[in-house]
Amino acid sequence: MSTTPRQMTLIAFMQAQNCTNYAGSWRHPSSMTDYLTPQYYQRIARTLEEGKFDMCFFDDRLAIPDIYGNDHRDTVKYGVRAFKLEPTSVLMAMAMATSRLGLGATYSTTYYEPFHVARLYATLDLMTQGRVAWNVVTSMNDSEAANFGHEDHLEHDLRYDRADEFMEVVMGHWDTWADDAIIADKVEEIFADPDKVRRLDHVGKFFRSRGPLPVPRSPQGHPVILQAGQSGRGLAFASRWAELVFAKYPTLDNGRKQYKTLKDGVANAGRDPASVRIAPELKIIVGETESIAKEKRDLIASLSRPIDGLTMMGETLNIDFSGRPYEQPFTDEELAAMSWQSLRDKVVQISGKKNPSVRDFVEASGRGTLDDGPCFVGTASQVADQMQEWFETACDGFVLSGTTVPGTYEDIVRLVVPELQKRGLFRKEYPGTTLRDTLGVRRPLAGDWRRGA
Repeated sequence: MSTTPRQMTLIAFMQAQNCTNYAGSWRHPSSMTDYLTPQYYQRIARTLEEGKFDMCFFDDRLAIPDIYGNDHRDTVKYGVRAFKLEPTSVLMAMAMATSRLGLGATYSTTYYEPFHVARLYATLDLMTQGRVAWNVVTSMNDSEAANFGHEDHLEHDLRYDRADEFMEVVMGHWDTWADDAIIADKVEEIFADPDKVRRLDHVGKFFRSRGPLPVPRSPQGHPVILQAGQSGRGLAFASRWAELVFAKYPTLDNGRKQYKTLKDGVANAGRDPASVRIAPELKIIVGETESIAKEKRDLIASLSRPIDGLTMMGETLNIDFSGRPYEQPFTDEELAAMSWQSLRDKVVQISGKKNPSVRDFVEASGRGTLDDGPCFVGTASQVADQMQEWFETACDGFVLSGTTVPGTYEDIVRLVVPELQKRGLFRKEYPGTTLRDTLGVRRPLAGDWRRGA
């Protein structure tokens, strides 16, 4: 009896801004400049759907990067993530131009209320007929806190404690309508069974929320949950809640270890490890020949500027690198206070220093350059060889970051996707209508999250 080979998950890592997460991308001669219009995002969405991508999802921040020098001037002048559009609005513009592509957006558990997020995402999932995912984040820095009337960003583990309860409230609200609650019997004049719509009545440490949610369940049951926690506390959160984990693998060997750790964590949380997809971030620069690909890479690499990395590290670590002696080691207390602990740990590991300096962070992190994470460069066959090796030993697919827009995704769809399809590693058609159908993740029943299902 024949069996279908395991299929690779492909996700586009999007930004609703002037650049991709590679800040120099806006400087590329071929990058489009209509990023304040729906047409820009719809163009990308059509390309991704043509390539049968599982999904695109939007990263988000709730402040202009202004930690470096306590000022936004460099961010604005050099275009280092100089603006951020509200991601769910952009998502809906892309939904109108597609019918199968999954669509994810980031929303923070630190600065929003769970009732609002539950209602918003349940509605989005209905309006896209079951194609939405929520990327759960706890936010990063004091600039975001200031925009919401707070003096300081919450401490790292406390953010995750709040996030756990936030998820309990959101999931609880998504369960307040039974799947078969709506009867719509015009003769008997009964719209819905009141015994199948209930209040939540949540009272906890961080939240109180009554319900019921005024939005019935969607074709997916509820939106797919994405998460990117890499610290110890973040991994525990992902193991409990995530259906798709956005990972960061500096190397293949590290990836194999992370993959096992994550799958083991899911099992220890009482869930089926096979039900959770793990996809590391990857940059692809592909050409018709190896020399063309390398020429593309050289041009893209030349677009990076020192200010890119300094600004982005300040934003993610919640530390101002300006004015600090370049060689001065950070103290244990300063390192403990850094917001993005997995980036801090990466720098400690790569530099080999318990207390790295600004120089170590710049050189070991690779932030703002092509060295920030793996980058596969070559022909379609060469890139597919590397993707296949990773897929067969360390992941369930990839989150693909752009280095030019829309060129990166057009090249991948034109060159890499057909090669993966030829090898039987990637679909030629969508298997169904919802994002869960595409990912191969089953539709949850009400209350599954309480049972660790």
